[in-house]
Amino acid sequence: MMLADRVAIVTGAGNGIGKATALALARAGAHVVAADIDGAAATETVARAEAEGGAALAVVGDVAVEADVERMIALGIRVRLVKGAYAEPPSVAFPRKQDVDLNFQRLAERLLRRGTYPAIATHDERLIDAAKDAAAAGGIAPDRFEFQMLYGIRRDLQARLRREGYRVRVYVPFGEEWYPYFMRRLAERPANVKFVLSSVLRERGGR
Repeated sequence: MMLADRVAIVTGAGNGIGKATALALARAGAHVVAADIDGAAATETVARAEAEGGAALAVVGDVAVEADVERMIALGIRVRLVKGAYAEPPSVAFPRKQDVDLNFQRLAERLLRRGTYPAIATHDERLIDAAKDAAAAGGIAPDRFEFQMLYGIRRDLQARLRREGYRVRVYVPFGEEWYPYFMRRLAERPANVKFVLSSVLRERGGR
């Protein structure tokens, strides 16, 4: 098999694209670590992978929780830090945007200082600037981390970051479920519609 004896850690492996990716990697022979905030969903992914003859292990983790981030740093796991787009109860998520942003910034700085090639996944220029400032203050070279953004959103910002010497990875949903995934993100948080439209207008206005 193409990925025999390789270890693949997939975050968000309990549902959607993360689950599809974990199963595809298991079919290719990789030993998959299915990480998700939802332990039951991660376990279901593992059960399906094993039923198909693959090898997988479920791990519960939440990159919004400092203790879990510290555990991932200690294990040398690459972390993709991203703000959730779904409507979640206060018991598992910060209900106020300002608290989400503060937590994101705090964890981003921690990952930049001690993480293993972290991915700072956001289109928020304030958070991007904060990450750039933290990296500069800590003498962290641009090749030790990357920014990640969605395909087609703020291409002007993506290009500017590249000109400034930063690494940028563009995230492209793939597979048969890409459209339901996209619509679900919009439906569960209506503010996403405004965000997409404002990003398009901002990009066009900058031309």
